Amino acid sequence: MGYAGGTVLTWGVVERCMTAQVTTHGRVRVEESAKRVRAYLDGVLVADTTRPRLVWESPYYPTYYLPVADVRTELLQLEPERKHSPSRGDAQVYSLAVNGRTVPGAALRYPESPIEELQDLIRFEWKALDSWFEEDEEVFVHPRDPYTRVDILPSSRHVRVDVDGVTVAESTSPRLLFETNLPTRYYLPKPHVRLDLLTPTDTATHCPYKGEAEYWSVNGHADLAWSYPTPLPESEGVAGLICFYNEKVDIYVDGVLQERPKNKFS
Repeated sequence: MGYAGGTVLTWGVVERCMTAQVTTHGRVRVEESAKRVRAYLDGVLVADTTRPRLVWESPYYPTYYLPVADVRTELLQLEPERKHSPSRGDAQVYSLAVNGRTVPGAALRYPESPIEELQDLIRFEWKALDSWFEEDEEVFVHPRDPYTRVDILPSSRHVRVDVDGVTVAESTSPRLLFETNLPTRYYLPKPHVRLDLLTPTDTATHCPYKGEAEYWSVNGHADLAWSYPTPLPESEGVAGLICFYNEKVDIYVDGVLQERPKNKFS
């Protein structure tokens, strides 16, 4: 498999965003990235590129597509299966084999995609690899979205959290986290939380912007609160603070009950 650079775009919408070329084809958005991206399996470098593409296959976050020439294609084995996408066409499916370890369905390629920019790129399933790096920083869950911003601001607003009519937290020194396309999150100091009402759970999640979170059940409601004990540097402002799902509890800000957001966390 070889890489053919300098593709001429013959359809779709083309725009310029700073220095990156962006094209949209229906709901699929393709954008150049200037980051060096590396992916590893079992300690072996599988891909290393300075010309990745960010592809929004869904509206929520992007996926990396990597040039064929920057992938260790000798580690890939074509599978008989094919996958069809209404927007991207028919994909060849590859397994990935490293050090005697085989990951079926690890990669896709769309050599005859109606979206020309994808034809000479390979898409790896994120979880098929052990680790991903943007430059020299490991990233988790999915690539960082260049259009997502996280702002963490100290506040003197009076925040109260009630669960089933019981006040479980109250503070006049919260930190407010504003993240693109998500509701405002209120992070509260642990001394301002009824920790006796919280029970640790085994749940852990990763966020590409904030890091790994630990969770608590509250009054029998599973995983209602979370905290980032050692967040990524850009989110150190919420280190060790506790946040509750706005979607599932009653939050009062300066005495005003906030409407519960309706989203995937509801």
